[in-house]
Amino acid sequence: MNTNDMPHESFRNFAEFYPFYLSQHQDKTCRRLHFVGTCLVIALFIYAVVTLQPAWLLLMPLAGYGFAWIGHFFFEKNQPATFQHPLWSLIGDFRMFKDIMIGKVPW
Repeated sequence: MNTNDMPHESFRNFAEFYPFYLSQHQDKTCRRLHFVGTCLVIALFIYAVVTLQPAWLLLMPLAGYGFAWIGHFFFEKNQPATFQHPLWSLIGDFRMFKDIMIGKVPW
């Protein structure tokens, strides 16, 4: 079965979900926007901790989801997986970030 055609309910664990997640990020601009958004999330977290200003943490969802959703709606032209699987999608985003960093997923 093609990962694009898999029903959302069929995922029993993250290992089954991640190939579907990657199939929803085939457009390089979408992946790059995810990468930039994740970089900003990490930077905001570090800044909030280092400066002891937790208000900066409030910008993390805007940075992460904002860039990702622009990628999906304007470039990938699909619905973000986070609408169906928010936790697995969050984990998937950080996994894809790592996989891009090590060259496993194309930049």
